[in-house]
Amino acid sequence: MPQRILLGDEAVALGAVHAGLTAAYAYPGTPSTEILEFLLDLEERHGGPHAAWCANEKTAYEAALGVCFAGRRALVAMKHVGLNVAADPFMNSALVATHGGLVVAVADDPGMHSSQNEQDTRWYADFARVPCLEPATQQEAYDMAREAFDLSERFGVPVVLRLVTRLSHSRTSVEVGEAREQNVVRKAPQPSTWVLLPGNARRQWQALVDRQAEITATMAASRWNALTLNAGRRELGVITTGISRNYLRENLPDLGWEPSHLHIGAYPIPADKVRALAAHCERVLVLEDGYPYVERLMRGLLPPGVAIAGRMSGEVPSTGELSPEIVRTALGIPVRAGVALEGFVLPNRPPQLCQGCPHGHAYTSLKEALLGYGATMVTADIGCYTLGALPPYSAIESCVCMGASIGMARGAAEAGFSPVAAVIGDGTFMHSGIPSLVDAAAANANMTLLILDNQATAMTGVQDPLVTSSRLREIVLGCGVDPAHLHVVDAHPRKVHENAAVLKRELDHPGLSVVIAVRECKVAAKKRARTTTAVTS
Repeated sequence: MPQRILLGDEAVALGAVHAGLTAAYAYPGTPSTEILEFLLDLEERHGGPHAAWCANEKTAYEAALGVCFAGRRALVAMKHVGLNVAADPFMNSALVATHGGLVVAVADDPGMHSSQNEQDTRWYADFARVPCLEPATQQEAYDMAREAFDLSERFGVPVVLRLVTRLSHSRTSVEVGEAREQNVVRKAPQPSTWVLLPGNARRQWQALVDRQAEITATMAASRWNALTLNAGRRELGVITTGISRNYLRENLPDLGWEPSHLHIGAYPIPADKVRALAAHCERVLVLEDGYPYVERLMRGLLPPGVAIAGRMSGEVPSTGELSPEIVRTALGIPVRAGVALEGFVLPNRPPQLCQGCPHGHAYTSLKEALLGYGATMVTADIGCYTLGALPPYSAIESCVCMGASIGMARGAAEAGFSPVAAVIGDGTFMHSGIPSLVDAAAANANMTLLILDNQATAMTGVQDPLVTSSRLREIVLGCGVDPAHLHVVDAHPRKVHENAAVLKRELDHPGLSVVIAVRECKVAAKKRARTTTAVTS
């Protein structure tokens, strides 16, 4: 079969295409962004399948549901915290009769390389009672993506494909197969199954529960769940999930023998295989990149007294991503000696805004405007501008979740704190800031919102904005903001003091005000210039 050099994310995307994908939707979020980037490039070069960025993960999921309602195959991609945003349609889509395959590709981030938590998507799949596949290699990412669509159509539910950062962002050779034709357009045979009125929902929830035995048996028998027992040695058995299998294999030569091994790549977990391994071995070590999902479930599957080692018992660190060194220690293999460099200290290099970033100029204006107030509060959001929490700016004081800055500022203002400023980017504002601004406008909260409009979703790779700067002002007015207290300013270094004066006046205003600071991201400007040059030449 032909081979391609692919990232894990790209392998998922190509596997979906070869499975007969009609359309894919996503919101950019590291480490999942490259899934849709690959598909956007494919559509540009070959005319399809359709791929599009959406305002947020919820709207992306709902667009994918529409494709499935028409009987065709859809992929929706996001990072792990993005599934929180899409949880409403995700959970409910498990109850509709999905006759067009729906695959939910979610990239988790153990170790929080670019995220605010380590949550494990396998629990979401368990919560929704839908199948989940977890690849260990890029080849498996490709193969599982293809298989997931068949599973989705067989059981009439979405199927989760769980990735992790190391797999998403590493590259290797992948054997690819022939592409399947896309499904024909075919409306749901029983549209009432998509109408989740309580009467329908109760019947379909019961139907989903009734299918659990078949789903569980099918996933347990999957080729992605492999059990090998070492008849000669019983002192240790190892369970791996996803990428942790690679780390185990890397260390086996130094261990000197091969323990009994169960690899789990398909969920719900294969309970009989887990019991068989535990019955054969004196002790079971569980290696999984993420939460102790399998380890916790094992403690309910197995009788008391079975020795289980893993994150919960301390043999594996309770937080962070796995590594070959962590697995080596858990196996009891001596740590490799490193090279000590005495007196050689590398300076710490935290992430920072690009030189000349317009966000930096806006933060300088904001800090100047806040001088002389004494105690102040600046809530913020997720994006490049979150780096304003670090020196030399030290300008913001919160980063909780997408869109939280506005709601937090409103709450603080209504608790009696003043002055309160909120900072949000244009992309995050479109993602989930608008409803909170509607709330703040309805309450006329005593706060000032600073929207940093750099005309790009910059942190995740400088994706184009869904809404241009000229439309952003109209959206803010549509939320109910008083036009007299809405200002659009240029975030230029020569206008720092002028913009600070505008912010100061609005901070003194006893009600809601909004300042939109506009200047294109320098990286986005360079990207646009390259694209323009390529087109004209």
